[in-house]
Amino acid sequence: MEKNINLGIFGFGCVGQGLYEVLNRTKGINARIKKICIKDPNKSRPIDMSYFTTDPNDILNDPTIDVVVELINDTEAAYNIVSTALRNGKAVVSASKRMIAENLPALYQLQVDNKVPFLYEASSCASIPIIRNLEEYYDNDLLNAVEGICNGSTNYILTKIFEENLSFETALKQAQELGFAETDPTLDVEGYDPKFKIVILLLHAFGTFVKPEEVFNFGINHLNDFDIQFARQRNCTIKLIGNCRRQNGSVNAYVLPHLIREHNLLYDVYNEYNGILLESAFTDKQFFVGKGAGGTATGSAVLSDISALLYNYRYEYKKIKQSNQPMFTNDVQLKVYVRYRTPDQVDLAEFYNIVEKYESPEFRYVVGTINLQKLKEANWLKNKDVNLLVLEH
Repeated sequence: MEKNINLGIFGFGCVGQGLYEVLNRTKGINARIKKICIKDPNKSRPIDMSYFTTDPNDILNDPTIDVVVELINDTEAAYNIVSTALRNGKAVVSASKRMIAENLPALYQLQVDNKVPFLYEASSCASIPIIRNLEEYYDNDLLNAVEGICNGSTNYILTKIFEENLSFETALKQAQELGFAETDPTLDVEGYDPKFKIVILLLHAFGTFVKPEEVFNFGINHLNDFDIQFARQRNCTIKLIGNCRRQNGSVNAYVLPHLIREHNLLYDVYNEYNGILLESAFTDKQFFVGKGAGGTATGSAVLSDISALLYNYRYEYKKIKQSNQPMFTNDVQLKVYVRYRTPDQVDLAEFYNIVEKYESPEFRYVVGTINLQKLKEANWLKNKDVNLLVLEH
């Protein structure tokens, strides 16, 4: 018989309100919100104030609350909430990609030790059920790569730049007004947010635990008109792509802006949408696309996890239990375009080879092959006058 579950929610921002909305509009899910823990009791809320508390223990120590839903921005507080709830034998659903990515080994162990499920589909690609598919459908031996656009904010900005000729600043402001980008957009535009997602997907795709700081991320905040012109002249667009790929028994991962040609499935993923490509030995490429930002899109993924708990679903982490987890490496060659202003800004000696060079009084660029580890260590990439784009294989 299907059970009823009582929910205790932490946080009532964009995603919390999105969850409230989709839960109320969905018939057939026997879940009700019992308490919502918030920081500011004086802020006006769109629902009855009797739902709210400022004391976490009203949820964590309430034996009638079955599922804790964690939707807050504070990474440390989020980890404390989730770990306490799991130790208290409560199932947990979370959307906090940074908290999960930074604590994956500990969170995995807490699930094993306390025999309770922890689901976090909403942390990776909002409305795309990518973790569930990696868990249930793809056997590790067959999967070669997971790559794609997994940040709705930057994709919205890049779409506006390429489709409507907006400036970076105007496009960012629009994304913030629509709730796709945070007030402080650093995590999005510098590629940290998609990196946290890639760290989570690496575990479910290949069974490999990786610390976020091991994965190189470089965002779109150095992009200028010269780079945009370079892309247009080659009939390309620019997309910020997270990539994890198995090669020669190891796996590499990074988040970098890419030049994308029209034949690529990711070329037509616009605005706040995400697109994920899975590459496997027998099925070649499979493509998932869906909204990657916004309250109800993320709220729907949270609701899907809550619904799964009604049927006692949990992640089995099958790939961790297999004996052939690939080791993580940054020892891989990438073909890149690097734009800079003066010769002293880039160390060209670090390139394996250079196939194209351009110089003008205003800008210079090279196209060549370089090792990912060298890029990760390159101080010259911190210079605002230097930009990097990966060219398609």
